[in-house]
Amino acid sequence: MLQLTREAFQQYLMKFRLDENSIATVKDKVMVNSHVYGVFRNEFWTAQQRQANALHEVSYRACFKPQLPRFFIELFTKPGDTVYDPFNGRGTTIIEAALMGRNIIANDVNPLSLILSQPRISIPSLKAVSERLEEIEFDKKLKADIDLQMFFDKTTLAEIVSIKNYLAKRKITGKEDSTDRWIRMVATNRLTGHSSGFFSVYTLPPNQAMSAERQKKTNITRNQKPEYRDTKKLILKKSRILMRDIDETLAKKLTRTKTKFINGDAAKTRDIPNNSVTLTVTSPPFLDIVQYADDNWLRCWFNGIDIAEVAGNITMSKTVEEWGAKMQQVFNELYRITKKNGIVAFEVGEVRNGKIKLEEAVIPLGLAAGFTSDAVVINEQQFTKTANIWGVNNNTAGTNSNRIVVFRKT
Repeated sequence: MLQLTREAFQQYLMKFRLDENSIATVKDKVMVNSHVYGVFRNEFWTAQQRQANALHEVSYRACFKPQLPRFFIELFTKPGDTVYDPFNGRGTTIIEAALMGRNIIANDVNPLSLILSQPRISIPSLKAVSERLEEIEFDKKLKADIDLQMFFDKTTLAEIVSIKNYLAKRKITGKEDSTDRWIRMVATNRLTGHSSGFFSVYTLPPNQAMSAERQKKTNITRNQKPEYRDTKKLILKKSRILMRDIDETLAKKLTRTKTKFINGDAAKTRDIPNNSVTLTVTSPPFLDIVQYADDNWLRCWFNGIDIAEVAGNITMSKTVEEWGAKMQQVFNELYRITKKNGIVAFEVGEVRNGKIKLEEAVIPLGLAAGFTSDAVVINEQQFTKTANIWGVNNNTAGTNSNRIVVFRKT
């Protein structure tokens, strides 16, 4: 397999061609329709390469590290260019792009994605968050409309429902502002987790929620019961963490970012003009590996989102053929909105215990849409603790393998 330095890789990508003499030296390659696509492996970025901004520290299922989009943003864009993610998730790509002075477009069919990402562009002051929290009155008699006693202490749950009702009323009456949206985002993020920094008793990691029945069994196994958590205190604590790298200058810079947030099908984004996007960095849902709706049922409840509707809208394919048919529509749309010489960095993974390498399915989709592609980029490094938590073993399985197919619109 061909090893490249970061500098050599940059030169290669900017040229978008394989030297005929180098093809013979590419031991690891993808063959599609008799054409060779080189597979370039190296440690192009690491978590230590640059300490990511604390603003990224919001959990979501199957998210990649900020270093991944930053690598491509640095290579292919300049301040003022537009960066897009059609499968926005927690907002890693668009948050990193905004921090780097790029304009952003985010789309996701799951409304939770916008709830988690949009507030981190329009950041209120910590003082404003503190004062708004004090305005929320707690009714200790309140109960949830579903049984959640396996997750939360009675008083904690009353506080959660009070916050939930307050935010819902603010939104319905048209009074919701950036401070409310920030509190909603943080509270959503703090619902369940594995430490005292969350509202719940010990449960699965914060990027997913156990079912009520499984939580009951966990409580028995661990001989635990929910303890009181001070929700306002925890929201303020998490806010401090998220804001620790945001000074007044950077906050103002973010507010000047041109943004577009879309809650819809990535194959039908008519709100995005033709030839307007310089770079897309994204990671789509991988077959039926990750259950985005089921994992977020509690977050959906808190935000008044119909979990059944979310489940019905998210692409969850059991076969590569079914998945590819949907992704073809997405690529057709990406081609329409991408500028000439614009780039699409499409992160895929090895699924089914490494038996399926989706780059072999993705390259033909991009070509059919009109893009050109010369390479698959694989960033080699050990998986993080976060990756291992949700069931990804190092270089053997899962969706966090950092395999990126790079396309260009000629």
